[in-house]
Amino acid sequence: MKVAERLPLFTVVFAVVCSAVYVLAVWKNLALFTYHPATGEFGPGVQKGREGPPMYWYGWITTSVLAGGAAGLLACLLPRALAQRLWPGLAWAVPLLGMAFLVYILRNYFLH
Repeated sequence: MKVAERLPLFTVVFAVVCSAVYVLAVWKNLALFTYHPATGEFGPGVQKGREGPPMYWYGWITTSVLAGGAAGLLACLLPRALAQRLWPGLAWAVPLLGMAFLVYILRNYFLH
């Protein structure tokens, strides 16, 4: 198996899974870790603020990148005939739908 042959498959699966998991992580607050900027500390999982508001964004990004990378690597193990059936447009469609969903669930921030 050559890397150049599987790179398009990895890229599409990574884009789809990473964006879908990111939306899920934001929606359900599934951060791998929490950053506390007031103290400069990181903590595992989702934690409440210590001396100020916590930042979950870094944990959401890490969660989604790890899930997308794992899914992309697993997709590279698929047989060629099955892998060719994957529509490359999903790499655009799923992130766009995810952005629309994030705007919807965060609409109160935009309306006030």
